[in-house]
Amino acid sequence: MEIVYVYQKKRREFGKQVTFRDRPCETAVSIEPDAAYIKNYVERNPCFAEVQSVPEKSEHEVNTESFVLCNRGILHIQGGWPKDVDSNDVEHTIRYKKKIEKDEEYIKSVQLMGTNMEHCIKQNNAIDIYQEYFIDTPDAAAVEPPNAKSLNVYRDPNKIKRAASYVSWYPDDGHKIAVAYSQLEFQKAPANMSYDSYIWDVENPNVPDQTLTPSSPLVCIKYNPKDPHILVGGSYSGHLSYWDTRKGAFPVDTSSIEKSHRDPVYNLSWVQSKSGCEFFSVSTDGQVHWWDIRKFAEPTESLLLDPEKNGNIVGGTVLDFETTMPTKFMVGAENGSIFMCNKKAKNPGEKITHVYPGHHGPVYALQRNPFFTKNFLSVGDWKAQIWIEDIKSPIMSTKYSMSYLTDACWSPTRPSLFYTSKMDGTIDVWDYVFKQNEPTLTVQVCQAPLHSIKVQEHGKLVAATARDGSTTILEVSDGLARMQNNEKSIFSQMLEREAKREKTLEAAAREKRIKAAQKRPNSGNIKPTGANLAELIATANDEFFQTLNDGLSEGDEGWLARPAEPAA
Repeated sequence: MEIVYVYQKKRREFGKQVTFRDRPCETAVSIEPDAAYIKNYVERNPCFAEVQSVPEKSEHEVNTESFVLCNRGILHIQGGWPKDVDSNDVEHTIRYKKKIEKDEEYIKSVQLMGTNMEHCIKQNNAIDIYQEYFIDTPDAAAVEPPNAKSLNVYRDPNKIKRAASYVSWYPDDGHKIAVAYSQLEFQKAPANMSYDSYIWDVENPNVPDQTLTPSSPLVCIKYNPKDPHILVGGSYSGHLSYWDTRKGAFPVDTSSIEKSHRDPVYNLSWVQSKSGCEFFSVSTDGQVHWWDIRKFAEPTESLLLDPEKNGNIVGGTVLDFETTMPTKFMVGAENGSIFMCNKKAKNPGEKITHVYPGHHGPVYALQRNPFFTKNFLSVGDWKAQIWIEDIKSPIMSTKYSMSYLTDACWSPTRPSLFYTSKMDGTIDVWDYVFKQNEPTLTVQVCQAPLHSIKVQEHGKLVAATARDGSTTILEVSDGLARMQNNEKSIFSQMLEREAKREKTLEAAAREKRIKAAQKRPNSGNIKPTGANLAELIATANDEFFQTLNDGLSEGDEGWLARPAEPAA
C-alpha cells in the first residue's frame, strides 16, 4: 500500500514565515494487526539482562624492576685522573673534561648507556600520547635543500645612522643580542652623533631592550660566558668599559686613558679563569692588554706585537682564545700575518712562538674549530683559509671572491660548516663535506657591507651587522644546524689528508731550495765583487753558448761562436 499526498502551495507563499498553532491530535492511518502472523512468534519465559553505558575494564599493576643493592669497597689504582692533570686544580679538570667530551668513543659510550637509562626512567613516567613510534625513519633534514630565512631586522633607532660594528649573543639560550654601534671611518663622525649601543630582544625588533651609554662609541662588545649580566666593550678612543645590566645604562667602571689603548679596540676575548672576571683586548696600536674587571685601573699584563724583535710594531685587529688551551692565543695583524702566542713564556720576546704569513690584507676573522682545536679559520682578503698549527701555510682555501670578505665564523654544531660575510652584503655558507669549490648557500642580507657575523650557540640562528646600522637575524634550515651522520670522522680524515699533502709539498720545496743553493757558488749572503764577479760572468757566458751549440745540428755546428774577448 502506497500513501501519496501532494502538497500544493501558491508561489507567493514560498519562503513565507512559518506560524505554528495548537490543534487536537487526529489519527491519520490505523492498521489493525493480522492474526495470521501471531503463529510465527512463540512466547518464552522472561529473561533479565543488565547493561552498562561504560565499557568494562580489567585491573592490573606494573612495578619497576627491583635490584638488590650492596656496598663494597674498591682499591682505586688504575683509571681516574691522569698523572698530568691535577684533580685539585679546577682549570685542569674542566679542560680535561671538555677534551674527553669531544672524544668519539666517549660519545658512543654515553649513547649506549643512555638507552638503558632512558628505559629505566620511562618506567616511572606516565604514558605520552604524543610519543614518536617511528624514530628510525630517515631524517627529513638531510633531504631538505639548504636554505635560510630572515626572522627580524634591528635598525639603529637614532636619526644619525652609524655602522653596527659588532654583535654578541646572550650565553646559553641566546634570546638577546648586544650590538655595538660606531663610525669606523676616520674623522667622519658627525658632531651630534649618539654614542649609545643597545641590547635587543630577539622577539622584539621595534624597541631596544636596554641601552648602553659609553664615553666613546663602542667598536666591539662581548657577553661574559660565565655571567650573562656582565658585558665588556672596547671603544673607538681606546678605553675599555664593562657593564652590569642590573645596574643601568652607564658602565660600572672604565679604564683610565693613560693605561688604555691609543687606537680603537677592535677585538677582545674573555679568558678561562676561576673568577670569570678576566679578559684581554687588542688594538691597532700594536698592544695586547690583559684586564681584570675587579681591578680596572690598569692592565694586569701587556704584550707588544713585535714579531721581528726589531722595534717594528704591528697593529692587531682580531683575537682568538680557546678555553681548552689556556696558555695559547692567536692574534691577527694589520699586515695580514697571524701570530701564535704563549702567555706563559718567560720573557716578552718569546711570547710570539709562530708567525703565519696569512693574507694580503688585515686579518678580520680568526677562530679555532670548536671540534678540532688544532685547526683554525682566518679571513683577511678575498678568500677564507683553514690552517693547522704545525704548518705555516694554509691546508685548505676557498676560491677568490669578487667582493672583499669582512668576517667569518665556524658553526658551533657542525665541524665542517662555516660562514663568511662580504662587502656586497651577502653571507656564504660553506659545507666542506658537501663541496669545496663553491658555497653551499649564498644569502643576500642587505645592500650595505657587512661588518660582523656570529652564530648562536645552538647553531640555528645567525646574526649579521651591516654598515647602514642594521642587524639581521637569519634562521638556517635543520640540515645546516644539525650534524650529519659520520660528519666528524669524514671531516677529520679530510683535514689529516690535506695536512699530510701540505707537509709533503713543503718538504719537496725545501729540498729543492737546498739543492739549488748547493749548486750556486758563493751561496752566502756576501755578493761577489772584482775578479770573482768577472769569473762568474765568464762562466755564465761559456755555459750559455755551450748550451746553444749543443742544440744545433752537425751541419750548423759552430756557426754561433763565442764573442771575442775585449782587448786589455
